[in-house]
Amino acid sequence: MGKTDVTVIDHPLVQHKLTLMRMKDTPTAMFRELLREISLLLLYEVARDLPLVMREIETPLEKMDSPVLGGKKLCLISILRAGDGLLQGMLDLIPSARVGHVGLYRDHETLEAVEYYFKVPHSLGDRLSIVVDPMLATAHSSIAAVNRVKAAGAKNLKFVCLLAAPEGIKTFTKAHPDVPVYTAAIDRELNDRGYILPGLGDAGDRIFGTK
Repeated sequence: MGKTDVTVIDHPLVQHKLTLMRMKDTPTAMFRELLREISLLLLYEVARDLPLVMREIETPLEKMDSPVLGGKKLCLISILRAGDGLLQGMLDLIPSARVGHVGLYRDHETLEAVEYYFKVPHSLGDRLSIVVDPMLATAHSSIAAVNRVKAAGAKNLKFVCLLAAPEGIKTFTKAHPDVPVYTAAIDRELNDRGYILPGLGDAGDRIFGTK
């Protein structure tokens, strides 16, 4: 894949929880909780290079200079609706993060992304923006979302997903070579309906129990 910037987060806890999510008999409540837990672990790795500044604090024993997060609050941008499944666990880890939403649905005939909602915080150009969606399949939705976020001023972006297909990675990184991708696994391929194989089914349906 050449200079593609893709990181597979292969931590044992992530891989174990992902296996449980793949099982077709995993109930909705458990699937949702596992996704929340994995999203926290994914963000832990994605946020590894957040900037720090020193602040003088006072411990029970003495004063000291100690590191705290610097700069403007980062922004988590969810691609609706399935992206919200990743969002909550990430907010558990960084509750002060700003939140944006991009509403997209996939036309099942063309597989293209159709936008129906867009709302993001101000000053995106001064923030790290992390765009989240459980599946990077055809990449049409993720490309469209990142296009809109860039148009709103974002300059420093990362994309986080639970699963990716090789086809999706190739398409996404061709459109946005400046946006690194973080995922828990790269699966084998897409089927003729644009679903990841072996995958875990439709993430949105499994999160919200709509199928």
